[in-house]
Amino acid sequence: MNDQKNMLLAIGLSVLVIIGWQYFVGMPQLEKQRQQQVQQQQAQQQQQTQTTPSTTPQPGTQQSGTTPQVPGQATAGGNLTREAALATSPRVLIDTPTMKGSVSLKGGRIDDIALVKYRETVDPNSPPIVLLAPSGSAHPFYAQFGWTNAAGAKAKLPDDNTVWTQEGRGALSVGKPITLTYDNGEGLEFRRTIAVDENYLFTLNDTVVNRGSEPVTLYPYALISRQGRPEVLGYYILHEGLVGVMGDKGLQEFSYSKIESEKQVSFDVTNGWLGITDKYWAATLLPETDAKLKVNFSARDLNNRKAYQTDYLLDPVTIAAGGTGTAKARLFAGAKEVSVVDGYDNALKLNRFELLIDWGWFYFITKPMFWMLDFFFKFFGNFGIAILIVTVIIKIVFFPLANKSYASMAKMKAVQPQMMQLRERYADDKVKQQQALMELYKQEKINPLAGCLPILVQIPVFFALYKVLFITIEMRHAPFFGWIHDLAAPDPTTIFNLFGLIPWDPSVVPVIGPHLMLGIWPLIMGVTMWFQMKLNPAPPDPTQKMIFDWMPLIFTFMLATFPAGLVIYWAWNNTLSVLQQSFIMKKHGAKIELWDNILELFGRKKTQTPSS
Repeated sequence: MNDQKNMLLAIGLSVLVIIGWQYFVGMPQLEKQRQQQVQQQQAQQQQQTQTTPSTTPQPGTQQSGTTPQVPGQATAGGNLTREAALATSPRVLIDTPTMKGSVSLKGGRIDDIALVKYRETVDPNSPPIVLLAPSGSAHPFYAQFGWTNAAGAKAKLPDDNTVWTQEGRGALSVGKPITLTYDNGEGLEFRRTIAVDENYLFTLNDTVVNRGSEPVTLYPYALISRQGRPEVLGYYILHEGLVGVMGDKGLQEFSYSKIESEKQVSFDVTNGWLGITDKYWAATLLPETDAKLKVNFSARDLNNRKAYQTDYLLDPVTIAAGGTGTAKARLFAGAKEVSVVDGYDNALKLNRFELLIDWGWFYFITKPMFWMLDFFFKFFGNFGIAILIVTVIIKIVFFPLANKSYASMAKMKAVQPQMMQLRERYADDKVKQQQALMELYKQEKINPLAGCLPILVQIPVFFALYKVLFITIEMRHAPFFGWIHDLAAPDPTTIFNLFGLIPWDPSVVPVIGPHLMLGIWPLIMGVTMWFQMKLNPAPPDPTQKMIFDWMPLIFTFMLATFPAGLVIYWAWNNTLSVLQQSFIMKKHGAKIELWDNILELFGRKKTQTPSS
């Protein structure tokens, strides 16, 4: 390897280490500390009884201006337990294969959903994931639907305190919708039918019958409200917060901090959807694709805490005396499973609902990567095996490129004696030395940068796999073999307690605790990377040699905090690279330096390569 190539690789790898360490270790630790402070503040706030009434407009109240407003959050989060908050309202149970929960008859809200397919931890007996929660609980998160008056009108409409009546009895389940009714006593009768499918989609049909003597103009609305800033991971590659596709305006993403600073953002769109997303879960409104929407993303202070809302207002519906008005709404509230999200996107002809899953800027790499992994998972039932197979396929696809790269490296090794002579001849004139080396490369048809190509190819593949492991719920709690029960989480073992033989948790050590979680797979990865480094001749420059010698150790500690699936991929890729490079170099008659470089560590001299 020549000085130019070694320097480029050394600089590139050094920069990658610095940026990667800061981004994947330093920044998340700072964010974690910040979140702990926020949680402490929220805990203190929740200890206080929150009785300050909301000043947010309510359904049926007159608004200033000529445009009616969607109702805001009417009640603040309280200090009730979830069970106590649920008990404050009569309810209709929700019972499907994917969800358990209830619809609140008070306000007609969908505000209680637990996702029974998913658990908080890898323990199958741990509690299910709670998605939606009612007002009065610590963290209200709910969907609300209804009608609001035109500006200046005073028709009595159902609001947050309205108690609806269920027709008949029975739970809301697949194929068994429920119907709620309310009579305002002034000539308007409201009827709401709620249906749910086998996954996570609610379909609502609202009907208003005008039995009065005058026409009534009402605006249908829908909203999703969340109170209290949730704990977020704070990674740049993952969006958590308010999200939607606003027609021709495309994808719109607002983090909680961003919407807090902007207060409110509005859109007039057709063919849009909107909601609030977490890493793996989301609640989104899916109006008809031809509906004209007045959309608002907003954040406000509500009883010493932040409240976030996404809502839309439809065009007015004028209901003649004796007539009927209707409005339809849909709510997705569940896990962001790729097949389910894509299925709704296609079946409902939505505007890129697939972007609810944050595939990122490199969508064209990230999603195909998931498709490949999912394809082999369906055959073998293990995402870890799928990762190993996909790695082999990637190696095969890029074999011609790697073959050319390693062949060029083999030629470069063959001309090392001439290169050393040129360095000695022009030791005091670096310009002439570089000119002579370039002439040699040209004469021997050598590309000095060819060795960088396998690394450059690996970077987007590495990033795509990392993204897939990080964002897709399919990877959450996906086991491999042995001690790896979650490929999306770091290796849980550590050498600093002898992999569990010593009953001590190194992660509790102040400051350096997270860096002491050095598991078995990161160590395997570090060893394979060290073998790969030792496969090539040592750089002649001492500084470069030191960088390359320390690189496997640095990467071992850095990748210890990464998902286990990614570390397994890296270790397997390194192993395949060593075998592939050894084969190609042997084919081209170049000496494999691996064993000589290893023996040199123990004071043994390397055998000299014959001059060509």
